Amino acid sequence: MINSSDELEVGTAAPDFSLTDATGEVRTLAALRGSPVIVYFYPAAFTPGCTTEACDFRDNLGSLRGAGYTVLGISPDPVARLAEFAEAEQLAFPLLSDEDSEVARAWGAWGQKTVGGRTFDGLIRSTMVVDAGGIVTHVEYNVDPNGHVARLRELLGVL
Repeated sequence: MINSSDELEVGTAAPDFSLTDATGEVRTLAALRGSPVIVYFYPAAFTPGCTTEACDFRDNLGSLRGAGYTVLGISPDPVARLAEFAEAEQLAFPLLSDEDSEVARAWGAWGQKTVGGRTFDGLIRSTMVVDAGGIVTHVEYNVDPNGHVARLRELLGVL
């Protein structure tokens, strides 16, 4: 089993990354400096919880963008699968492929989890908010996808 990663803490610098999105474009966190970013990690495209969460971000994207936030979804899915997911669910924000889960580990979103009575190491549904200077301002692990974006909007004061 792969070792669990250390969780990020509020006030620390967000680890940079370079990942390919669903369109084949390489995205970095550093390129987004100057505006706040919501980074959410999800286990697998087309699964019920991940679809619920992605569509929730999609449906709230206007208000989040209006408040200056960029939304990035990261999963271990390959680029082609992300492209299918983005098209099927009409997702208009970048979905990034972290196939080796190195970014998830660096962000503390990798560790032991139990699903259906089976315990294994895997991606932990997580959301982080990074300010314009690259500092983590909010960290949430083991996210419940139902109502997650509404709770996040409330926390961020986004109406």
